Amino acid sequence: MGVFEDAKETLKAGAEKVGDAVHEGVDRIKDKADEVKAEANVKKAEAEKESVEARNDVKEELRD
Repeated sequence: MGVFEDAKETLKAGAEKVGDAVHEGVDRIKDKADEVKAEANVKKAEAEKESVEARNDVKEELRD
């Protein structure tokens, strides 16, 4: 029975390693998605800033 117990433990350890690798992969994907989302938010904020600056420039020109 010792051989079967050893095989069972080996399979269990292998399954845990695979599970850990899957979890790490999922975490990496989530991290990358968060990064992409943050970059998109930054680009949106920059575009909004430029829009406000352009609008303010036009208003300033109209006042003159």
